[in-house]
Amino acid sequence: MSRSKGGSTDRSTTGADRSTPGADFLQLDLTDAPVGGLADWLTRQLRQAVLDGRLPVGGRLPPTRALAAELRVSRGVVTEAYQRLTEDGQVVGRGRAGTVVVTAPIPAVPPPGRPASSGRPASSGRPASPPGPPTGAVDFEALRALPARIDLSPGVPDLAAFPRTAWLRAERSVLGGLSPADFGYGDPRGAPVFRAAVAAWLARNRGIRADPDEVVVVAGVAQAFALLARVLRDGGVTDVAVEDPGSLGARQQLANWGLATPPVPVDAHGVRVDDLAATGAPAVLLTPAHQFPTGVVLDGRRRRELMRWVDVGGLVIEDDYDAEHRYDRPPVPALRSLRADGVAYAGSVSKLLAPALRTGWLLPPARYRDAVVAAKRAADLGNAVLPQLVLANLMGNGDLERHLRLVRRRHRERRDATIGAVRRHLPGARVHGAAAGLHLMVTFGTPFADVDLVTAALARGVKAHPLSWHRHRPGDPGLVLGYAAATAGDIAEGVAVLGESLRDLL
Repeated sequence: MSRSKGGSTDRSTTGADRSTPGADFLQLDLTDAPVGGLADWLTRQLRQAVLDGRLPVGGRLPPTRALAAELRVSRGVVTEAYQRLTEDGQVVGRGRAGTVVVTAPIPAVPPPGRPASSGRPASSGRPASPPGPPTGAVDFEALRALPARIDLSPGVPDLAAFPRTAWLRAERSVLGGLSPADFGYGDPRGAPVFRAAVAAWLARNRGIRADPDEVVVVAGVAQAFALLARVLRDGGVTDVAVEDPGSLGARQQLANWGLATPPVPVDAHGVRVDDLAATGAPAVLLTPAHQFPTGVVLDGRRRRELMRWVDVGGLVIEDDYDAEHRYDRPPVPALRSLRADGVAYAGSVSKLLAPALRTGWLLPPARYRDAVVAAKRAADLGNAVLPQLVLANLMGNGDLERHLRLVRRRHRERRDATIGAVRRHLPGARVHGAAAGLHLMVTFGTPFADVDLVTAALARGVKAHPLSWHRHRPGDPGLVLGYAAATAGDIAEGVAVLGESLRDLL
């Protein structure tokens, strides 16, 4: 049997056995394969199986000799198909463990003007989303769910640094002091000792003076947005303005509760308050201490303009998502420290410790507090109490501050590694927001589809966010690169893959 780069052309059977060649594995039917392109055909079949989940990440491919025998093709055909998937970063050979799927390609993004289908009727009874990039919630969620060999997605701290010893020590201390009554249902606002610890933490680290009774414990900032959206909608609010560019995930949270999200441009000084006023929206969601994704800080003049907007009835929802992680600039006080009655402040331990804890806090203005607590009670009767008590212990004994100092050093090193890798492998790219946070924004002057770049890199095992996903209006292509959860070696390799993918794209 001869073999070329396109695969074997020999599919002959013996006179004794003329049954149709095929394999139970993925129900491969060789009658579908074109003559002269067996390796191409098999590669496509395997890629599609990985994409649609028939070959999940962690799944094992048959030995090349066994699959070749079932298909009655040269073993070289199967070897070549496996090699192509290996070069793309989708599978790896692990010796006696076989060839294993390690990453899946991102589903194709629909072209502009054709939103991805959700399988639901066109009308959902909710306000239409504002014009945005050609990628809907389906695409965003698909990217977040897909594993990758190197994950440079934003929003995740150094999970390997989680203080397990300190957590276990605090847990033993808490459990040793609990009475049987402490294991019952708690206050839907949260455990009093934790609310007091949060109030003290915010006073020390964010300049916020708040009474523990003003704190509502929530299951992360996502739930804080959901509770506020429900309360605002019930109060007749239909629009909550958002930053542009700004978090697609946050925008989706608001849209899920039927709120329109008119965009407000962000420039080098932060959100443009004059444009905010022009939207007519009575509320706005902001990330003022470290804007996502640009990294800019809302400056003093804009803060004063914003407070004047609040004075005439506006509400600011302040997402203080990673303000503690700063490296090359002084701390920036929270907006909540300036105006308690016009700012709903939200924060969590997701960027301090780990998203898996699903614990955060919301400080709503007094006029919304009772409604927020009622919504929280209706949602889940309150957060789990035991993790709150452990976190209160860590906040009170200084362990959380010590952990923050440790991860700041590690995050700074990884930020520097990312900047160095961008300079080496993405020449001409501009880096934004390096002074603080857990991610960098990278923009390019050359026009291209950044979603195509991310798709190509993911096929090679590297995940990142395209900047266009977080935009409402057109702008320069770019990337949002999270660096805190990756090692310096993975960062270097991941950015190198992005560079290779960009060269192939251009």
